[in-house]
Parts: sequence; C-alpha cells; structure tokens
Amino acid sequence: MPTYKFEALDTSGDEVKDEIEAQNEEEAQQKIKQLGYFVTKLTAMGAAKGKKGKKKKGFKKSKKTFVIGGVKGKHLCEFTRQFSTLQDAGLPVLRSLRILEAQMKPCALKNALIDVVDDVESGSTLSEAMGKHPKAFDRLYVNMVKAGEAGGALEVILERLAEFKEKSQTLKRKIIGAMVYPAVVISAAVGILVFIMVAIIPKFEKIFREFGLKLPELTQFLIDVSIWCSQYWWSLPFYPVGAWLLLKLIRMNKSGAYATDRLLLWTPIIGKIVEKTVVARTMRTLGTLVSAGVPILEALAIVRETANNMVFERMFQRVYESIREGDTIAEPLRESRLVDDMVVNMVEVGEETGNLDQMLYKIADYYDEQVDTAVKSLISLLEPIMIIVLGGIIGTIVIALFLPMLGLLEGLSK
Repeated sequence: MPTYKFEALDTSGDEVKDEIEAQNEEEAQQKIKQLGYFVTKLTAMGAAKGKKGKKKKGFKKSKKTFVIGGVKGKHLCEFTRQFSTLQDAGLPVLRSLRILEAQMKPCALKNALIDVVDDVESGSTLSEAMGKHPKAFDRLYVNMVKAGEAGGALEVILERLAEFKEKSQTLKRKIIGAMVYPAVVISAAVGILVFIMVAIIPKFEKIFREFGLKLPELTQFLIDVSIWCSQYWWSLPFYPVGAWLLLKLIRMNKSGAYATDRLLLWTPIIGKIVEKTVVARTMRTLGTLVSAGVPILEALAIVRETANNMVFERMFQRVYESIREGDTIAEPLRESRLVDDMVVNMVEVGEETGNLDQMLYKIADYYDEQVDTAVKSLISLLEPIMIIVLGGIIGTIVIALFLPMLGLLEGLSK
C-alpha cells in the first residue's frame, strides 16, 4: 500500500508532520481528516517494496460534479467554522480555500468553492468571488466578508459568521425536531382512517343492504364518504399539493403575500412562535452586521430581505427610511407594534450607549429561548388535542355503524 507524507494543522493551529498509508491520495486525505487535521501538503512517498512512487505536491484541480438541490445549511455552517479556524491560524485565504475545497465531498457548495478558488487565484477579492454565487453565499455572508476584508479582520468576521450560522442551525433543528412527533402521529392517523373507510366500512354497508335497513343520516353520510374514498383514494395526495400550489400562487402577489403573512401572525399559538422566530433571526442578523462594521442602511436592507415575512419586511422598510432621514431605529419599531416593548427599550438603550450590537444579541438570545419554550408548549398542547380529535372521529364512526344495528336488534326483540 502506498505511503503518503503529509503536513497538516491541528484544531489549535499547530503544524503536524507525519506519514500515512492509503490506496490513493483521496483516501489519504480522508484518513488525515478523520484524525482531526487540516491537510496543507500531501506527498506520495512510495508504493510496494522495490517500487518508487512519484512525488505529488499540493492538490489536484477538482472538477465539478452534478448534484441535485442547493447548498445545505449544515455544509455552509461547517465550512464557515473550518474557514474561520484556518484564518485564525494565519493561513492565506487562497490556501485555506484550497484545503477546504479539496477535503469536501461532492455537493453544491463544493462546486461553488471550485469557482471561488479560481476567481481568487485570478485576482478577485474573496467577497467578489463569493458574490457570484448568491445561492451559496447570500448578501449577509458576502457583505460581512467584504467588511472583514476592508477592516483587515477577516478571521474575526468569520468567527462571528460561524457563530451566527451555528445558532441559526440549532434553532432550526429544534423546531423541526419538535414537529416530527406530531407529524408522524397525524400521518399514521390519516392512514388508519383511510384504511377504515376503504376496507371496513364497505363490509358494514353490505350487511346493512342485505338486511334492508333504513340508515340514519349519520350512517348514510359515513357510507357516502367511504364510497368516495374507495373510488377516488388516489386523488387524496393532490389536495395538500393543490393547497400548497394555491398558496404559492397567492404569495406571488405582494398583497397576497402580505395578507397570508398577517393571517399567519394572527393564528393562535403558531402566530406567536412565528413572530418570536422572526424577531430572533432578524435581531441576530442585524447585530452580526453592525458588529462587523457594515453600514447601518446596508445592514437594514439585508435584514429586510432575510425576514421572510412581508409584515416584518414593511416594518424594517420604515426603520430604513427613519434612519435615512436621521431618526432612530427604536421609534419606528415602537410604532409598528409588532415587537414587545422590551425589544424597543433595549434597542433604544443600545443606540444611546453605542452598544447596539450587544443589545441586539441579547434580544436574539432571549427570543431563541422563548421560541424553544413556545414550541415545547405547543407540542404538549398538541398531544391531548390529537387524542381528543382522533377519539372523537373514531367514536363518531363507531356510533354511526352501530345505530342501524341497534334498530335491527329492537325490531327482532318485538
């Protein structure tokens, strides 16, 4: 098996020199990566006994691969953290990018990095190269990198970006994880109800028909639903898909998008969770941009785009106009009545003391905890609601099926 001599950096940034056996260069890089090192140089020492291998320096130029889907948040989060570590260790930007791109598995982010490496090698700045790939690096990312380049503190900016991405991913995972249980229960319940309608109810309907029973309205309605499900069961998936497409169509219009977002915020319980999630995300984004030295108007424009809610977008547009006219951030926030007084007061204090970024971070941390608590409360509330609803549906089916049977028993007893 060939032997490879390598130079790498450990997690603390210290240089490590060693040898490793592997079938090929890619396997060697993977083995070194598993040891927790960042490869900076890899050389083939030799193969089997008596054979001398060629020396290989640096990395082979990677080729793009076909991938389905966009850049995953997890991949971007890992890349940002690793990039931050390498920059903190003092490596040049181009060398760091080559290391990360070489050890990354084929994905959409790797394809983007191949182009970024080529552009930086050709003389472009890192922010310019990343700006050509908006699907991988959004405006927030590009502007923070640009601010880091201008201020000569790219490693600090990348550290803040990594923390921002990690906290965003953590919040997203918590919400998705909390929704898995009710989604599974509801899916299973729908499956069981469809089975009852398609396989069980028709047998009872056959019995009722043979006895010539006069069916109560509830029983007849249940049988009609069962007949429809038996004939058109294949159309059931089209209803949620159709509803989703209709919603997308409505949201293509600005007024429709605003109306649906406003309706969502008015929805009991869920509306509060959405509101707190948007506040947490936008305040952390604004705090990250302000601390990175991005001009406040540019920062507000980015936050407005990342709100993902038309109601909050309009609020940040008013804040943007207020700042442009020389006023404060706090006043339009207060007038919008979308955020709590605590948020307005903390922003006001931050503006007066010059610690706006720190105040925004505290607001974001507080609302992250609020979202976590609200989601847990929603799950606790969903469990009894699901039990009551499913129990009511099953009970209605049982009553509807036994009402004709009771009539038949009364007739036989006379």
